[in-house]
Amino acid sequence: MFVMPITRTAHRHAYNGQARDLSRAFDRLFDDTVERVFTTTKTATRQPALDLRETDQSYSVQLDLPGVAKEDVKVTIDGKRVSIEAAARSTVQTIEGERLLVRERSATAYARSFTLPVEVDESASQARLENGVLSLTLTKKVRPATQLTIG
Repeated sequence: MFVMPITRTAHRHAYNGQARDLSRAFDRLFDDTVERVFTTTKTATRQPALDLRETDQSYSVQLDLPGVAKEDVKVTIDGKRVSIEAAARSTVQTIEGERLLVRERSATAYARSFTLPVEVDESASQARLENGVLSLTLTKKVRPATQLTIG
């Protein structure tokens, strides 16, 4: 049996953060285990970790996409919704006279979607993939101020 102390003092927020982190860790563990056991295809879809920052003009997003070439990344922007899909290819080179004894590396697909509070201007946004990290600079769409005429 697992017992977690509950208190109503100022330290309450520290316990909430630790509980949330523990809950996320269990979710990731369960999702990864179930995915490995029940996946019938060779490619498993993973949800990459991301960092999201905001300035007055734009959002900055970094995602971990190890082993992915920039040709295999697809970023879709639909208003406030941003979707990222990527695939890491797994190539096996067969050499005459060799047998593959262990293969733990396989093709991996990544997918992540999120909704931002403000619409994104696709034409002013940028994407860059370096060392397995996808960096997006998503420029906020500026709406011109409108003035109503009083009749």
